[in-house]
Amino acid sequence: MNLIADFLLAAGAFATALYCLVLANRLKRFTALETGMGGAIAVLSAQVDDMTQALERARASASSSSSGLEDQVRRAEAAAAKLELMLAALHDLPDAVPRTDSPDPDERRLRFVRRRSGVSAAE
Repeated sequence: MNLIADFLLAAGAFATALYCLVLANRLKRFTALETGMGGAIAVLSAQVDDMTQALERARASASSSSSGLEDQVRRAEAAAAKLELMLAALHDLPDAVPRTDSPDPDERRLRFVRRRSGVSAAE
């Protein structure tokens, strides 16, 4: 009985050693820097760094354009306030020329139309 137990124990140890060798080979291929997942992770890390730099540049550009836009809005609001003030001042002025949109019937002028005669002067 001891012989069978020793044989099974040796077979189990051999199977475990073989399983560990297979896993070690897979792990080496998995972490290979050029062809395995290590290479993919290195590429993704470089892309993340590039995207971070691009994001910082975009953030700086957006900040500068935002401050420029705020300045333009401030100037436009000041100009709009001036225009409103000028328009209000124009409403207070009297009309310089009286309106002749609908003339009174009494003020109608007579029109005279001259027509040339049908006979020319050469005849």
